[in-house]
Amino acid sequence: MASAPSEPYDLAVIGAGPAGLAGAVTACALGLSVALLDAAPRTGGQYFRHPAPGLGAARPQALHHDWPEFTALRRRFEESEAAHLAHHHVWTVTRQDDDGTWTVHALTGPDGDSGTPARVRARAVLLATGAYERQLPFPGWTLPGVVGAGGAQAMLKDGLVLPGRRIVVAGSGPLLLAVASSLAAAGARVPAVVEASGYLGYARSPRALATSPRKLLEAAVHGSALLRHRTPLLTRSAVTEVHGTDRVEAVTVSRLDRAWRPVPGTGRRIACDALAVGHGLVPRTELATGLGCATRRTPDGTHALALDALQETSVPGLWAAGETGGTGGWQLARTEGELAAVAVAARLRGLPALTRSRRARDLARRRDRMRAFADAMAAAHAPGPGWTSWLPDETEVCRCEEVTAGGIREAAGELGARDARTVKLLTRAGMGWCQGRMCGAAVACLAASGTAQGTIPPSAERRPLAVPVPLGTLATGPEEPGTT
Repeated sequence: MASAPSEPYDLAVIGAGPAGLAGAVTACALGLSVALLDAAPRTGGQYFRHPAPGLGAARPQALHHDWPEFTALRRRFEESEAAHLAHHHVWTVTRQDDDGTWTVHALTGPDGDSGTPARVRARAVLLATGAYERQLPFPGWTLPGVVGAGGAQAMLKDGLVLPGRRIVVAGSGPLLLAVASSLAAAGARVPAVVEASGYLGYARSPRALATSPRKLLEAAVHGSALLRHRTPLLTRSAVTEVHGTDRVEAVTVSRLDRAWRPVPGTGRRIACDALAVGHGLVPRTELATGLGCATRRTPDGTHALALDALQETSVPGLWAAGETGGTGGWQLARTEGELAAVAVAARLRGLPALTRSRRARDLARRRDRMRAFADAMAAAHAPGPGWTSWLPDETEVCRCEEVTAGGIREAAGELGARDARTVKLLTRAGMGWCQGRMCGAAVACLAASGTAQGTIPPSAERRPLAVPVPLGTLATGPEEPGTT
């Protein structure tokens, strides 16, 4: 039943992953009233996905290295006075001109289709919306059995199911090692982990490595798991074609040169019934960029929010933490969430000394150390410009609108398109259900290949709606009350 919005919370946190949980817990401990909104039914975000109680998982911690730390954080949240608004799909955030408070607009229900819109008012907002996987297409990538690397891990963590029995893991980035070891531990056969980059790039940042022993330990744990399961690691290689009729039957793996161009004559066929593939993560910034927040180019070519030393965006009163500011792992996300909460409390309570406290300084130092490692990691696994050479013209790039690589090349080469937005207008690439989240990076690379050596140009897009919204919800207008 609809009701008028309540008096504003001090802080609305969007996203219940490690960054959002840490921010909410810290803000409550500092005396702020907090509402935590998340689309999922349970806290934990993508990293700490875990099965619903009804599945009867005996050991949900088996797929997580840091489960005790997460459960301790979750327990602190449950014991706090924060309001947990699950199944809330936030589609936009607006600011009141009269008093400067924010209104968070959300759809409710498991799929956002309950028909009951929700509105939550707050004096400050913390964005902890995480990231989604970056996909670079190749021939056959639309076959059943091809899933995202993170998607395969989510299926296992959330539903206790595997995408196949013989699964090749491919792409680029440290997530691949974690996914492969998890799948193997769950009983899948992983015939190969195919990494497009090498690991020598980390050597360019010795200081970041030296100050991040925990990350090195994690890599050693995953590496030893691959050895134990006799899974080979193929570096400077990529899946350049998937074979099969009704589903995946095999993949072709080719060696790559330093620009990520396939080396002729190096292709080898590996039998499998599934492929888990991903090339890093893309920060989810739609809510922030729709409000005009500035972004920065990350070392691996994505775009993250530009944040100050205390996690505030370029829009006053709007903070961000976790992978919205650049991918770096759950420990970094938790640290940034805590630091952002301290900054919010200092602002709202008029206590600037909080941001100069020993706690704030320690958090900032820890954040800077982990962010340096994250940047080194991103640089080491950045896609090379030559990857588009493994795309024949007939390869479908935008799956929603069935736009091929040839169609995009025609738009760029013959019709003058030089960015993803112009390509969209000419070809409809990115206009489908996913709104370019699956194909956006590939479209931008193909559009820029003639002018920027295949790099990804800054996106000029600002999405006013972060998720699909029924027209009836929009028709109510901002003056109509929702539920809180």
